[in-house]
Amino acid sequence: MKLHNHLATILLLCGAIFTATGVASGANRLMAGSAKINITPPETRYPVHDSLYARSLILDVDGIRVAFLAYDSGGGNDRFISSLKAKYNLQEVYLCQSHNHSGASGPGEWTEAMFTRLIDEASKNMFEARISGGHRSFPQLSFNRLIVRDDGHARESWFADDHYRYINRERLAHGQVDNSVGVIRIEDTSGNPRILIMNYACHPDVMWNNFEVSADYVGYATRYTEEAFDNKVHCLFINGAAGNQAPIFKDGGRQSPDDPRKADYDLIERMGKLLSIETVKLVRELYPNPYDTPGLKVKTDSLSFTGRFDKNRKFNPHFSVIVINDRYVISAVPGEFFIKFQLDWKCELSPYGLTPFFFGYTVSGGGSPGYVADVRSAALGGYGADWGGGIIEIGAGERIMVRQLENYYRLTGLVRDLPGPSEHRLDDGTIVP
Repeated sequence: MKLHNHLATILLLCGAIFTATGVASGANRLMAGSAKINITPPETRYPVHDSLYARSLILDVDGIRVAFLAYDSGGGNDRFISSLKAKYNLQEVYLCQSHNHSGASGPGEWTEAMFTRLIDEASKNMFEARISGGHRSFPQLSFNRLIVRDDGHARESWFADDHYRYINRERLAHGQVDNSVGVIRIEDTSGNPRILIMNYACHPDVMWNNFEVSADYVGYATRYTEEAFDNKVHCLFINGAAGNQAPIFKDGGRQSPDDPRKADYDLIERMGKLLSIETVKLVRELYPNPYDTPGLKVKTDSLSFTGRFDKNRKFNPHFSVIVINDRYVISAVPGEFFIKFQLDWKCELSPYGLTPFFFGYTVSGGGSPGYVADVRSAALGGYGADWGGGIIEIGAGERIMVRQLENYYRLTGLVRDLPGPSEHRLDDGTIVP
């Protein structure tokens, strides 16, 4: 009888332990969902060479829920973002335009309906997921289009002189760039990749002035990547700090729609394929860390700025830090940040066992600040640095990125609200005030 009671007690304890474990693991599951749709408008001004697409991703951990919309053309505003957040119980919605220069946008209502459909389908396709991420360096596909000249100031690659050819036709590796692609791999619990994020910093304007609709190298890179996995994955392209980054593969542009010279799509396909090859290699090398605990932390902030020259111009960009599994740290910022910010962000966090990503052109509210140059680039000048549209005040990017770092450390709990302890502890354990 006593033996029976002991066995019953042990079974009850085991059941309690199993139940508690099950509840804990269930409460910390990473859920993900995605969808893809063709967003080429029904009517376009120019002929369609290749289709435009949008892809969505929803991530959810224990009720913290965010959505990304990565798309080749179009856009949205604060009202639309707020409506999606309310309808689908999302903490944040990130609109990530590739900044494609050969796109075509449909009517605003049509675009919003397509984007809403993307979020709706993703919310219905949620699955338990595991995540991994990393970077892969390779010979550069981009160059810094602001080139310092003999007078000490920078001029654009489309400004030729005795030394530099127009739009870098010789494909020289000018200036500061980031020679790596970042990948976030989201797989199901069987280890099958389902969703990929390709994070690379370069203007999608290989086909500058082609007078045809195209997704540029982004369209080829995402298509080839999805085909490499038998079209069983969705590949979201999210641009990086590409404000001063141009593709080495550059067509140069036609003069008008009637120009008999055809656009050189071999260049756009070549760049897209090379980027895809490196992306696919990295995807196949990535595996989730078995010791990771699913987690999703988000902190969104904003700062106010004036224009550099027009002090009456006001900017109020919203930006976010997103931390996944306490390992993958995303800086999501609107506008065209210069590449130094991306390199600095990675340099700040990589030494500490973290895998950082920089999502540029990513609007979550407050609109876009346009070009955001680092202080040195703003001093050197050139398009996006001291002219071209309403340029934001000098130092805005540095202030935003310092706040991003602060917010990351606040999310980790390391930043104290009160002063830390100040006493001394001697070798024998004695505490001295």
